[in-house]
Amino acid sequence: MSTGHGDARGKEFERVLDALRTRIADGTYALKSRLPTQRNLAAEFKVSRATVQRALEELIIDGWVMPRQGSGTTVIHSPIHSRIQQPETPLVRAALGPFIARAFAQPVVRLDVFTLTSESLDTHIRVQAERIRLGGAPPESIQLRMLLPSESLALPYPRATEMVGDTDVRRTPDELDRLQGQLQERLHTITRRHTESLRETLIDLMTQGKVPLVEVQIGHVRLTPASKLYLSRGAEVLFGPYEVVKRPILLGKETVDALDVLGLESKLTRHVNDEGDPNAPGSMFMESMQSWFDSCWDLLAEGLPERPEPPLNP
Repeated sequence: MSTGHGDARGKEFERVLDALRTRIADGTYALKSRLPTQRNLAAEFKVSRATVQRALEELIIDGWVMPRQGSGTTVIHSPIHSRIQQPETPLVRAALGPFIARAFAQPVVRLDVFTLTSESLDTHIRVQAERIRLGGAPPESIQLRMLLPSESLALPYPRATEMVGDTDVRRTPDELDRLQGQLQERLHTITRRHTESLRETLIDLMTQGKVPLVEVQIGHVRLTPASKLYLSRGAEVLFGPYEVVKRPILLGKETVDALDVLGLESKLTRHVNDEGDPNAPGSMFMESMQSWFDSCWDLLAEGLPERPEPPLNP
């Protein structure tokens, strides 16, 4: 086991953090359960306790767990409420985990996503990839199109609050600019990390011969996501608005009060396509959202490969 502190922010930190997120997402660490002690986690992952502590701090800041004096660290939010999936049951309020599980149960996986970051999606995609690697039935192909906000866009969140905590101390304009730059870069770093993880996870399924065809396309648009949108083409859609909250964000050793959105707390609603009734509410909502996504993809998305020009008529 490493006893140094050099791995607290590197690959070992990311490995521990991703593993803990996955275990919470798939129900290994259930809602209201306690995580193993830092000592036990450090021994299991063969890392320093500083690395484990940094991973736990990240989970605390992101709203997954909460430390409780004398009783360890408790899971306070679980993206999947049950390991038992019931795809035939229509839900008014839904969760991303079962949605992704239903999509991956189909022969062809076709997902369109518009979100602020890819953190939640990355977690649940990795759960399905692990299921396939362990012998679960794989789909014939996976196609993912994801839209993210452009990094050149000045987002309204996260944003440092003008007042310092509950005091009467007001931050200077220069300090606000400095913190804003750091908060935006933190968001970009999180997005890049999970986007790359998601891409590698899916491409590895094809490289390892588990799934014959995998296509991952990621574009950026100059739009601030006010909600998250998940489309399983022709089947169902999850939609949920981001709620703006005031919360502390850890920047290095500095904790900053900021306005932000918590993606894990988004209340998602599920709308199912009724192939027998195109005028059904679910069908109409899905058609509307699919048309909106396609228009943004075709006309606003940046960073996509050049589309080939159609051949000229002879």
